[in-house]
Amino acid sequence: MRPREVCATGAADLFRSRLDQIIDMRHALVKLSGVIDWRFLEERFGAA
Repeated sequence: MRPREVCATGAADLFRSRLDQIIDMRHALVKLSGVIDWRFLEERFGAA
């Protein structure tokens, strides 16, 4: 059984919070994720 397709309406879901509202965007790991060359890693190791 395949999962149901999700329709993006553009409206915020009442019961779901956006990730940037949950995590601290000033955290060191969040900052680190901004400087990593993700394209290089995907080309080198394949997309997940």
